[in-house]
Amino acid sequence: MIYQKQIRRHTGHHRLAEALLAFIRKNVVLCVAIVLAVATSCIVPPDAQYASYFDWKTLTCLFCTLAVVCALKNIKFFTILARKIVDCTGNLRVSVLALVYITFLGSMLISNDMALLTFLPLGFFVLTSTGKEKYMAFVFIMQNIAANLGGMLTPFGNPQNLYLYSKYNIPTGEFMGIMLLPFLASIALITICCLFLPRDRLSIAEACPHKLPFKRTAIYLMLFALAIIVVFRFIPYWIGLIVIPIALFFLDKQALKQVDYGLLLTFFCFFIFAGNMARIPAVSQLFSALLEKNTLLFSILSCQVISNVPSAILLSQFTMDYPALLIGVNIGGTGTLIASLASLITFREYTAHNPGRAGHYLFQFTLYNVGFVVVLTVLSLLVL
Repeated sequence: MIYQKQIRRHTGHHRLAEALLAFIRKNVVLCVAIVLAVATSCIVPPDAQYASYFDWKTLTCLFCTLAVVCALKNIKFFTILARKIVDCTGNLRVSVLALVYITFLGSMLISNDMALLTFLPLGFFVLTSTGKEKYMAFVFIMQNIAANLGGMLTPFGNPQNLYLYSKYNIPTGEFMGIMLLPFLASIALITICCLFLPRDRLSIAEACPHKLPFKRTAIYLMLFALAIIVVFRFIPYWIGLIVIPIALFFLDKQALKQVDYGLLLTFFCFFIFAGNMARIPAVSQLFSALLEKNTLLFSILSCQVISNVPSAILLSQFTMDYPALLIGVNIGGTGTLIASLASLITFREYTAHNPGRAGHYLFQFTLYNVGFVVVLTVLSLLVL
């Protein structure tokens, strides 16, 4: 009897350890953010100044945008729109360009993470239904790069953009002007890469025909417009925080449950980490000196190690050179696998469909991403 209890206890501990490990693997950035927040809180104990760490406007705008996007996704709005465009293409090259451009444009409107979660399955569907699975790694990588770089043009395209846009109170026109050149260069580079694909004829079958509910679609699009208006500061952010959750509570409670609260918590923890780091004199002096030498280059390198969102939050505590920082944390999303949370999402999706092909994917991923970050860095250094 005692032996059986010990076995059950051991089995329970083993299952708990497996569940914890699975959670960590799925939420690497969040776990790192929690560890960093807790570690720095030991150095700078919690006090009244902690309240000034948080950018509530950024958190609110991010929540509102993610919630409406989840609602639109639940009625298959983006999938239907994307499939209509892809169905108009006739060969592999044009179809892949369509998939990549859809992801590129989608990231400008619904954020890079949501664009990938929405359009990677479409890429998988197109390739598997036409017998072109061998191009899956390339297509996923191009979609990943498109999501990371396409979102750079708009304040709500990437989470770090939303934060910096609010942090420095950057005028919308100036923001888009800063990002226009790297944005256009990114389009050119992605297009050039896709042009090397063959023009094999494709026949894309329509799967799961679905019609959009007119009234619900119209309401969701109005809510999305409201979220964008809030981001652009035309109305106070608290209006969006009241209207959007209440509307979705009655229209689609599931959308509120599907919001990436892990991303919001990640921001919350990184606000604590960045605020504490800024209050450590040695760290403040070091970062200020490094950023004074070359904000662009240091921010790009920082992204390769700690990802672009935490880099934006941390480095913004030590510099007022927001044009260089803004460009750096956007093009810095390419490079290593951990340079952007979006890249981890793509890696997870690819390995789920292609177990045992992780090494093949990582080789191609590194090859293309390093090429992109080098070219865009050199171009940006010449311009700034």
